Amino acid sequence: MDVASMEVEITSSLSASKLFKMLSDFDTIAPKVIPQTYKSIALMQGDGGVGSIKSVTFGNGTTWKQKIDAIDTSNLSVSYTLFDGDASSDIMDTATHHIKCISSANGGSVYKHTCLIKCKGDAKITDDFINLSKESMTDTFKALESYAIDHPEIY
Repeated sequence: MDVASMEVEITSSLSASKLFKMLSDFDTIAPKVIPQTYKSIALMQGDGGVGSIKSVTFGNGTTWKQKIDAIDTSNLSVSYTLFDGDASSDIMDTATHHIKCISSANGGSVYKHTCLIKCKGDAKITDDFINLSKESMTDTFKALESYAIDHPEIY
């Protein structure tokens, strides 16, 4: 079983705590802000905390289940695993994401998003797949960050 990893780091003008609040609202704002990427995110099991399982439907109609692995509000980090999906299901078994919001000296922050992909059988992740995934992670962040900046009454 092949394993691939990728990471994006993005500097933000938002404070780390505002960034973490924005990411905590992801299920609500992502389908509203980028419906072409996220059609819906629905809680299937649990209360939304650690151990909860969500159904993620992407803009193209494909789905994945998402299990919340960890939420650390004091360290502004969250981890979740995508599994049992039909998007790239011939390649990926699971994709575990670790996100951390790190304070910067200038009052802004750094968004750090690491993803570890476990492949099915002899499948391999290509460089093109990794580059497209990193681009998608960056585009998603930038869209949500713009929303948060445009809505200071919330963030």
